[in-house]
Amino acid sequence: MDRKIEKKAWNTKRILIVTGIAALTLLIGYVIFTGLTGKSKYNVPVERITISEISKGPFSEFIPVNGVVMPQITFYIDAVQGGTVEQKYVEDGAKLKKGDPIVKLSNTDVELNLANSETQLYNLQTQMQISKNNAAQNTVGKLQAMADVESSFKDAERVYNLDKKLYAQKAIGLQEYQIAENTYNYQLRKKNLTREILRQDSLLTKVQDQQAKEQYVQMKNALDLMRKEVADLTVKATIDGQLTSLDAEVGQTKNRGDHLAQIDGFDGLKVRALIDDHYISRVVPGMTAYYPTDNKTYKMLVKKVYVQVTNGQFQVDLKFIGDTPPGLRKGQTLQIRLVFSDEQPAVLLPKGGFFQETGGNWIFKVSEDGKTAYRVDIQLNRQNPDYYEVIRGLKPGDKVITSGYDNYKDIQELILTK
Repeated sequence: MDRKIEKKAWNTKRILIVTGIAALTLLIGYVIFTGLTGKSKYNVPVERITISEISKGPFSEFIPVNGVVMPQITFYIDAVQGGTVEQKYVEDGAKLKKGDPIVKLSNTDVELNLANSETQLYNLQTQMQISKNNAAQNTVGKLQAMADVESSFKDAERVYNLDKKLYAQKAIGLQEYQIAENTYNYQLRKKNLTREILRQDSLLTKVQDQQAKEQYVQMKNALDLMRKEVADLTVKATIDGQLTSLDAEVGQTKNRGDHLAQIDGFDGLKVRALIDDHYISRVVPGMTAYYPTDNKTYKMLVKKVYVQVTNGQFQVDLKFIGDTPPGLRKGQTLQIRLVFSDEQPAVLLPKGGFFQETGGNWIFKVSEDGKTAYRVDIQLNRQNPDYYEVIRGLKPGDKVITSGYDNYKDIQELILTK
């Protein structure tokens, strides 16, 4: 006979359904609970975080920068005239005085132009002397003619005045008087004309002489320029200093503007530093910087700021004030502190990874019993590589978590476990 099979009240499927519903109910309850309380908690082992204490002490805003030691004055020497290196007077590294020759270039075209200019100037001087002599002779001839005309005029004037009286006395006839009058008028016009010719000749001579002088000055200036171009073929030291980076070998061809060498002056050393362009509006000449060493801290001042930005950085030149560190060498790298403010008392928060997540707007503050940490709003001001300056939200003696907040940036409270 058939046997009736009874169904089990709790099979596997029903158990899974009930368990899922219970878990979902618990999860919803937890979410509702945390939503009502406004807090989410997270267990954090103490050994995985960094706890720092807020302190009060002297604070100075500064940034670390790397600088390279350079000569105070560096003069770059380029070829003013192109040519072939004919002679080297010194070698790389030589100590020079201003005006000492370094290398000599040869340039046939420049030297030939000088010779032609000298010949042209000599010919012009000769021509000017000949013209001057001719003008002087011409002037003498005209003066002689003027003297003859004046002599003839005086004779005609004397006869005219005499005949005028005689004619008035009826001692001579009208025809004889008119001859004397006509002769007088002719000699008068001739004298005036000769005087005008002499005046114009004198003016013309002055104009020609002035033109010749101006032409001479122009050719003399051109000659001086040619002589300077020839002189520039001998490259000389422009300052007292040490010759570096000499790039010239006998027989080598150099074009106008090619780099030949550089001279590092004897006037001391400076430091050139690269700074992030974030600070370009705050860095000005006269700012203080320090170079700390094991034995002493050396003071420096910003002497020059280069406003051109390259690859997100700009350059500044710094100069030591007072003592200079012994043993500095060109090309040496120094780690410098560029100071934006003098030391003043402040509430100090040690730097840490928390800032990347909070932006300095809040931080986890450890409770007095050390078992929990909770979020507090803070306000930071200035900073240096070691500390932030706290102006609101924390006081000396408080303890805060300064390590990174990657895993619990949305958590309201941390449970600190050991």
